[in-house]
Amino acid sequence: MGRMHFFAAAGAALCLMPVAPSRAGDIHVEPVTAYVEANIRAWIEDPVIIEALKSQNVRHAHLTQTAIDDLDATWRTEFASDVHPLIDTVVGNPLSTFLEDKQIASGGVITEIFVMDAKGLSAGESEISSDYWQGDEPKWQKTYLAGSSTLFVDVAEKDESTQMLQSQASLTISDPQTGRPIGAITIGINLDAL
Repeated sequence: MGRMHFFAAAGAALCLMPVAPSRAGDIHVEPVTAYVEANIRAWIEDPVIIEALKSQNVRHAHLTQTAIDDLDATWRTEFASDVHPLIDTVVGNPLSTFLEDKQIASGGVITEIFVMDAKGLSAGESEISSDYWQGDEPKWQKTYLAGSSTLFVDVAEKDESTQMLQSQASLTISDPQTGRPIGAITIGINLDAL
């Protein structure tokens, strides 16, 4: 009985020991980071992006959270509608055209790109997203709020519509003149194309 008690106690102790998290789910982080550093970081300070963010930050400087929530609700309603003036102002602007060109030039590696302002609101998108405000999500919180040069690579997920394994890489965008964060960018990466 003493021996059985020892094994039971040892088994219980093993169950209570902290287990290192599996790294298998993170194997995409290194190749995504390498792709971002080699192909994306160089153009996130393009004047098209910087000027669009500066302009939108001025326009949105005094927005309250209630106003942000109302804009996001309007976007979501328009997303499900045939009439979408708010969405059109974003996807029809020069920044969105710039982002769409970058997505096309990636040859299928990039699945989406969107730029968020200092409030977490979309300033430009290569593909229409389902919401306007990203300020409550890690892609904005772990970049813009974390400071300059921050890169956040999110978990890998299978897109149900495309059956593509992808991850989102998000970076802080800083004003090249001051070094201060002015927004963030999120890039959807097709992991199967890396």
